Amino acid sequence: MLRLDRPGRHCYNIDTKMSLQNLYFAAAPTTFDKLKTIPPAFWGKAALVIIGVIAIFIIIQKVLKINKFVLGGVVFIGGGLMFFNMIYHRTEPKVLTPFVDRIAPFFPAAGAYDAKQATTPEDEKKKK
Repeated sequence: MLRLDRPGRHCYNIDTKMSLQNLYFAAAPTTFDKLKTIPPAFWGKAALVIIGVIAIFIIIQKVLKINKFVLGGVVFIGGGLMFFNMIYHRTEPKVLTPFVDRIAPFFPAAGAYDAKQATTPEDEKKKK
């Protein structure tokens, strides 16, 4: 092993000259120079994402301390509201479209009320 604590011992040759290849690496832009070219709007969005991820983990930790029956009720009601909203506006994923097509006639639709209000009572009598 090369000991560097004695005088006259070096891990390099004093007569070494910088070659063109080494000069290229010395003049290459540093990471900090590259980071300075990124617009500040990106850094703002990145900071918001990081804060959001931290907030989600804190919320998950708080939710895990809630009574499981209360949590189940909240999830059931929230999921039901999202499901009925999805049926009402017909914004379901393509995977659920066959299922929603079967149950949608039993629930109100977004355009049904406006279509009913557009007709007059005379039109209704003519249909019967």
